[in-house]
Amino acid sequence: MFPSRIYIERRASLKKFMGKGIILLPGNPETSMNYKANYYPFRQDSTFLYYFGLDIPDLAAIIDAESGDEIIYGNDASIEDIIWMGEAEILSIRSERSGVHQIRPFRQLEQDVGKARSLGRKLHYLPPYREQRRLQLARYGGMKYEEVDRNASAQLIRAIVSQRSVKDHAELQEMEKTMSDVTCKAYYQAVQVIKPGNHEYNVAGALEGTVLQHNCRMAYPVICTIHGEILHNNSYGHLLQSGQLLLIDAGAESEMHYATDITRTYPVGGKFTRIQKDVYNIVLNAQVEAIAAIRPEISYRDIHFKAARTIAEGLKDIGLLKGNTDDVVQLGAHALFFPHGLGHMIGLDVHDMEDLGEDYVGYDREFKRSEQFGTAYLRMAKRLLEGNVVTVEPGIYFIDALIDKWREEKRFNDFINYEALEKFRGFGGIRIEDNVAVTREGHHVIGKPIPKAPDELENMLGG
Repeated sequence: MFPSRIYIERRASLKKFMGKGIILLPGNPETSMNYKANYYPFRQDSTFLYYFGLDIPDLAAIIDAESGDEIIYGNDASIEDIIWMGEAEILSIRSERSGVHQIRPFRQLEQDVGKARSLGRKLHYLPPYREQRRLQLARYGGMKYEEVDRNASAQLIRAIVSQRSVKDHAELQEMEKTMSDVTCKAYYQAVQVIKPGNHEYNVAGALEGTVLQHNCRMAYPVICTIHGEILHNNSYGHLLQSGQLLLIDAGAESEMHYATDITRTYPVGGKFTRIQKDVYNIVLNAQVEAIAAIRPEISYRDIHFKAARTIAEGLKDIGLLKGNTDDVVQLGAHALFFPHGLGHMIGLDVHDMEDLGEDYVGYDREFKRSEQFGTAYLRMAKRLLEGNVVTVEPGIYFIDALIDKWREEKRFNDFINYEALEKFRGFGGIRIEDNVAVTREGHHVIGKPIPKAPDELENMLGG
């Protein structure tokens, strides 16, 4: 945990922003995998962690924005708990580390919420992302099940997004340490296994095993695939063969649950083909230029389009696109190859605060989501602030089904050279990703550098 003053200050800021009402912040319970006593690895709710830091199941908290009261609800271990799970510190001692001194049994939470409602107090809660919590909120709030999501507090969402979007020094240090000490080492170990004759699962296992050896866990399921054109590919059964491209998208989550998120694309066999290197360099140039443009007050949408224009120019150079570059990007022809956004916020969640609603996190009154294919998937569009941490992950993909669909529909015939695309069937995809903090002067790439220049990759894989 961070020092208690950090949690105290965070809650004080939240109360000041909200002004009135009571704020209900449930933690997460254990979740059964395939029978009641066999649980998935426990993961605490990120917002509960942010304000209280307590990484144990079956807790909830109320913050009274008017009286200032802060109450944690939970139970100490029973003798049965001790038999199966071992002894644990009592909750009052744990809560002291959060700066909270009022502890009540969990069963009293429903009664206290009901009393506040009977007095006409406004109940603020966040949109639920688990069904168990949705049912809990319906009962506590005296609502029908279908009313729970639409009655979530937009004011509370905005307050929390405003706070959590700006990382303080302690948070940045936690992310920096995890990147340098864990994620970098995991990628180094994975590279040792990228050899013809091995399988994707050998590489994924080397990476994930290294993360576990550092008492961390994966921030999300590893993507490790020769089919990099499948954006979220979580199968690992393919045999590695010389001449293929292996895309790895993975990141460690620290003991305090701060995420990292890195992507690299490697040539199996240790050497890019000429055309692979040409496409790789287009993506690398787009990423380097996008990172260089990051600074406070610039919109991330503008940086996204900067990367898109670099990709379009590069694809024109190798004969896959044609025409005016600005027209290609404005009309969306580039999205055949780059169908997703440049990146997203990262912090306690790998897609930070996505459970609160992506439009609250990445958009605001100035920036509204596009409906155009490709650009519609941009998770982060608004202006950057000092303390934001974002991923920068441009890519180029050759998705046969999408190419065939657009060609049959005669989409963008003035911009796309479909004949030239035939030789790219089975090419796969290339993505390069780093995590970047916005600083007062501009930006800082989190962690020790993980090699990404094509010559560096070839030298590593060549021994």
